[in-house]
Amino acid sequence: MQRTIGTERLADHIAGRYVAAELDADAQEIVRAADCFYLATVDASGAPDCSYKGGLPGFVRIPEPGVLLFPSYDGNGMFRSLGNILENPRVGMLFIDYEKPIKLRVNGDARVSTDPVLLDAFHEADAVVQVDIREAFENCPRYLHDVRRAGHSKYIPQPGHVPPDPDWKLKTEYDGLVRRGAR
Repeated sequence: MQRTIGTERLADHIAGRYVAAELDADAQEIVRAADCFYLATVDASGAPDCSYKGGLPGFVRIPEPGVLLFPSYDGNGMFRSLGNILENPRVGMLFIDYEKPIKLRVNGDARVSTDPVLLDAFHEADAVVQVDIREAFENCPRYLHDVRRAGHSKYIPQPGHVPPDPDWKLKTEYDGLVRRGAR
């Protein structure tokens, strides 16, 4: 496409100058401030899947500039993202700061852990995902919409707060199939 559209030189320049295998200080600030990101995974047959991951700012951690950790919280029990990672570790992450505006892309290789030490570091996590970064770079924010914050979800796990069950889990069709209330 670069050849067809005529952007090869620009793309090569950006890739050579701005794509890195670890997060610089600016990228680390974006990740630490993020209360959500979008996670792209691919299953063993190559079918893509995209998922929204949310938490309080700081829920994605950076133990070192080339590594990210994030929790997997209770959801619909399908575990599409985690299941895909077990089949194909390649992931893409998109962090968006609508206020600045900035888009940060992170591509890497992920693995899922249920190690109690890691789980204890993330309140109410079912599992923890570690992403070893292959590529990290800011992406043109030109077309980001102007979005105003209304607050964080009441369902986010955090110490001292028992999130309510979402309405869908209260339907009788899910009786005996889902975890309800505090763990």
